[in-house]
Amino acid sequence: MPLSLAQLRRNYTLYGLRDDLAQDDPLVLFGQWLDQARKTEVPPVEANSMALATVDSQGHAHCRILLLKGFSAEGFFFFGHYQSAKGEELASNPHAAMTFFWPGLERQVRIEGPVVRADAQLSDDYFDARPAASQLGAWASPQSQPLSHRSELESRLRDVTERFAGQQPPRPEHWGGYRLQPQRIEFWQGRPDRLHDRLDYRLHAGTWQRTRLAP
Repeated sequence: MPLSLAQLRRNYTLYGLRDDLAQDDPLVLFGQWLDQARKTEVPPVEANSMALATVDSQGHAHCRILLLKGFSAEGFFFFGHYQSAKGEELASNPHAAMTFFWPGLERQVRIEGPVVRADAQLSDDYFDARPAASQLGAWASPQSQPLSHRSELESRLRDVTERFAGQQPPRPEHWGGYRLQPQRIEFWQGRPDRLHDRLDYRLHAGTWQRTRLAP
């Protein structure tokens, strides 16, 4: 008998998200949730994994899973290939949305805002801290471009490995960081019977304003 997806459901019962206990600054609340996800998600997951959505010049949406590599009052940081499909989409439409989902905590966070390239020094510092194999991979992979065969990528990797033998590869100009500057952050906490908690923060004139949304 075929599996009916309509019957797959889960009742969320772990936590609530009360207005009187929520933070005025969503970055503080995000940090608390992320820290709790790192400590409690079972089985272990990358708590900093996120879905990043972009829109290309034709208005078509695209989404993929990335890793958040830092956040502060300046924004949320991630890294990648500037000439990839993602990079081209951000160049033509520099706005994005990211979503974090922590099923063990029955929580989700959505973040939206404009995206700019991170400072070159920050990109250099992060690239230098990456494993050597990842550094070489950034040089070898023409991300999102067609390959005739897997062997083509392996050949490119051999070439850059020989090129940088005995030295640390510098950060390639086509690779670096991005910073999403949040203008909207929504916190979702699963609740019983689909009556979930949703707190929506929006930035107005430098001040975060919070609104409770219906589930």
